[in-house]
Amino acid sequence: MNAPEAVFELPGVARRAMVQLAPAQAGLALPLVALQDVGVHFGAVRALQGVTLAIAAGESVALIGGNGCGKSTLLRLVHGLIAPSTGALQAPPRPTQAMLFQRPWMLRTSVRNNIAIGLWLRGQPWREARLRARSALERVQMEHLAERSARNLSGGQQQRLALARAWAQQPQLLLLDEPTASLDPHAKHEVEALLQEFIRPPDDGAPALTMVFASHNLGQVKRLARRVVYLERGRVLADLPVELFFNRDVLRAVSPEADLFLKGELL
Repeated sequence: MNAPEAVFELPGVARRAMVQLAPAQAGLALPLVALQDVGVHFGAVRALQGVTLAIAAGESVALIGGNGCGKSTLLRLVHGLIAPSTGALQAPPRPTQAMLFQRPWMLRTSVRNNIAIGLWLRGQPWREARLRARSALERVQMEHLAERSARNLSGGQQQRLALARAWAQQPQLLLLDEPTASLDPHAKHEVEALLQEFIRPPDDGAPALTMVFASHNLGQVKRLARRVVYLERGRVLADLPVELFFNRDVLRAVSPEADLFLKGELL
């Protein structure tokens, strides 16, 4: 069954844009993550305001916007690191999520143990945890570094290790906050390639990993996302499939602010 169509009348153009809504938006599937009129307040600061958002299993959603727009706050909120000040939040339990930060924290131990300890703390026997850690390192092509100190790795290697650590936990939901912001071009390519593998639908028909990531890299957004959410001053001003978000006529009609952001003209 096809998703319903939303019609945007575009000022100044002689055509209409037919916008296919994402499954969560169209109500065709129960959302994995749902926010209803959510606000997050830090004293007088309104980090998020009136955010209503639904994300279905298997979606890859990019959060974009200027510094301080609320991207990181939204990710931390979904992961349970902060609580909503107002509104309602539905999200998978923390053990079924994994979150990566710009600079992942490395334990003062070996690369292999950085993965195995997390699995052991979740209840896996140590032997099984080490075997799972080995499989995760093979997945990111780092098995040859298993006994090296994790804190002596390069930035790109640490980010790949963080991805291996997340993959080993077999999460339903992967949250990433600027996962390649501090990496050189080669390391960015490696991390993006791994993320593309992680979100590829399995051959057995099971739902693909759900991914929500914040990024300032618009090329990365085009490569990894199927849906783009634009935030400004803690509010969601645009939520579109990726191909429509980068259609300037559609975006200008939906959110002039997001259009100015893409042109680099929004202060």
